[in-house]
Amino acid sequence: MKKALRNNGLSLFFGLIFILALAGQAITGQAVFNEDQLTAGLDEITFLQYITSSSFAVDVSENWQSEYLQFLLYITATIWLLQKGSPESKELDKPGLESDEEQLVGEHANAKSPAWAKAKGWRLTVFSNSLAATMGLIFILSWLVQSITGHVAFNEEQLRNFQEPLSWAEYLVSPDFWNRTLQNWQSEFLAVGSMVVLSIYLRQRGSPESKPVGAAHDATGTSG
Repeated sequence: MKKALRNNGLSLFFGLIFILALAGQAITGQAVFNEDQLTAGLDEITFLQYITSSSFAVDVSENWQSEYLQFLLYITATIWLLQKGSPESKELDKPGLESDEEQLVGEHANAKSPAWAKAKGWRLTVFSNSLAATMGLIFILSWLVQSITGHVAFNEEQLRNFQEPLSWAEYLVSPDFWNRTLQNWQSEFLAVGSMVVLSIYLRQRGSPESKPVGAAHDATGTSG
């Protein structure tokens, strides 16, 4: 049991704080929603009604799509783009997809390599790009959910204000949809860019996200 907790501590920790944060968002979101309902002279809704509502779904999905977009861009941009001195970058002489020998695929795979890394053809191509493809798929699906639930939530607000509802196509080009989207994107881009630059000059001892404390500022692609 202790070994399992130690070997999976990082994923278990983030899984736990994700559930706690999502529960907190649901509880506080219901409180805010019901305050708005009372202000508008409408009935309060139950917790179950709130977590199955479009209002809760759009708030969750708009954050998910921006987070997975961040990872998708980070994974793919770091293939080709480099940053001297950053542990978030590959070494300066290794831009691109790298050789089969460096990637341990095909005839260069070892005994512990995944089966599809030893294969050739479409299976190797799929497995070689499976992480970015999965991140991209989750991003697209969560953005689609955001657009659908945001459309429903927006029209509910329109009807409460005795205004005309929009079609889904009209909502996709509306300021509400793009404001929800871009306010999340800008924060993700700032966070990643800050990490890339600050990790050149600052250190966190023991973290693989940081260079070793004594590493030179211009040391690139090294982690502690």
